Amino acid sequence: MSGHSKWATIKRKKGAADAKRGQVFTRLTREIVMSAREGGGDTDSNFRLRLAIEKARSQNMPKENIERAIKRGTGESKDGSVFEQVFYEGYAPHGVALMIECFTENRNRTVAEVRHVLTRAGGTLGEAGSVGWQFKRAAYFSVPGTENDMEKIFDLAVFGGADDVNYDDGYIEIIGPVESFKTISDALRQGKCTLEEAELRMLPTNEIDLGTEETLQVLRSVESLEELDDVQNVFHNLHISEEALASLAEE
Repeated sequence: MSGHSKWATIKRKKGAADAKRGQVFTRLTREIVMSAREGGGDTDSNFRLRLAIEKARSQNMPKENIERAIKRGTGESKDGSVFEQVFYEGYAPHGVALMIECFTENRNRTVAEVRHVLTRAGGTLGEAGSVGWQFKRAAYFSVPGTENDMEKIFDLAVFGGADDVNYDDGYIEIIGPVESFKTISDALRQGKCTLEEAELRMLPTNEIDLGTEETLQVLRSVESLEELDDVQNVFHNLHISEEALASLAEE
């Protein structure tokens, strides 16, 4: 999974383009709304919300925008549209399976946009259940290894209920059952650990390998999907090689 973290880091470094498209605030607002809806508005007990707020602050989102998004999520405010979480399933080029997480107030618009991007890229939109069996939902955390002690992180993660802790090229990745998300979050927070990512993910049960050019083609199609306003995350079962990562970093 480490390739996914490195790819996420590369994308963050290129985030200026995202900001120019005006998508950053939209995506962060929806993440705050959905986090508050699922876990409440208290950041002490809702670690996902706390991380979403920290991300929003790092992008200089105004305080009033953050507070408004929290109130929309908890139901204190009826201002604005009502979002729902939807997963679409399909294939990118070269048969790579995709799980596409969307926060939307208009399913018809969202599915049409997703289908258009996939078709243009040489992929297809599938029926519900067509690729979902190739993924499992899990609690996922990514921790910068340079800022945290591996042994300490391992002990905290296992104490919190993690199934797997991996270290590779500067990243510590923690994976556990969905129900352990809060206990792992609490353990890491109490241990004053610096987190880069903390979320519920769809993880592939098996990854597939492609050549560098084919990998880049798939990742470009994934990035095109992520540029859609309603798309929050795109999960795939492609193994991202070091060669592909090097090529991405140079683009």
